[in-house]
Amino acid sequence: MLALLKKEFNSFFASPIAYLVIGVFLLVNGLFLWVFKDNFNILNAGFADLNSFFYLAPWLFLFLIPAITMKSFADEFNSGTIEILKTKPLTDWQIVLGKFFASLLLVIIALIPTLTYAYTVYQLGNPIGNIDVGSTIGSYLGLLFLAATYTAVGLFTSTLSKNQIVAFIVSVFITFVLFYGFDAVSSSLGNSGYTIQQFGMNEHFKSISRGVVDTRDVIYFISVTVFFLFITKQQLKNE
Repeated sequence: MLALLKKEFNSFFASPIAYLVIGVFLLVNGLFLWVFKDNFNILNAGFADLNSFFYLAPWLFLFLIPAITMKSFADEFNSGTIEILKTKPLTDWQIVLGKFFASLLLVIIALIPTLTYAYTVYQLGNPIGNIDVGSTIGSYLGLLFLAATYTAVGLFTSTLSKNQIVAFIVSVFITFVLFYGFDAVSSSLGNSGYTIQQFGMNEHFKSISRGVVDTRDVIYFISVTVFFLFITKQQLKNE
């Protein structure tokens, strides 16, 4: 599995995908958080926190992670190399997990430079260090859980079609429904929609972002991620 993980990870940097994903993610965040004079601008907020970043990042992931995962299996099916891959001494689970962790590692690498945002806000605080460290750590942990779930969804949709664009669109749709769809439905139902809201990723992400890691939130993200990895494995088995 490690050999496949390394091969998949290196393939991202052998093409423009890795550079585009990391570049676009950092550029868009940088422009909204530090350059554009809008509600997301940290310098105009009047207080030191990264709430704007943690609001933007899940929405950017909604498009960038499907762009990473769309070729994972679709390209293998289209080129016929999936048959060669299956002849290797690898189980279906090893193939799925190898591609999963390679894609997730790329997302983590894109997140690492954003730690400079946290350091900058830390220095801008009055007094220096006047930042909610617990909430910041919790929000980064929430982003990692979101990234893992988005990646699992992206891998699954990549098994549904030989066309990478189709895989991308379906992945964006499913992750959008999981992240925001339940919130939209619950808001139209008023107080009675609270239960429905609990099925959405956004509610659990916001809960972790408060700095208190609730086991219910962790179990939710792990369950959804494992579910999509499982149906990805089943789809691969049926091919």
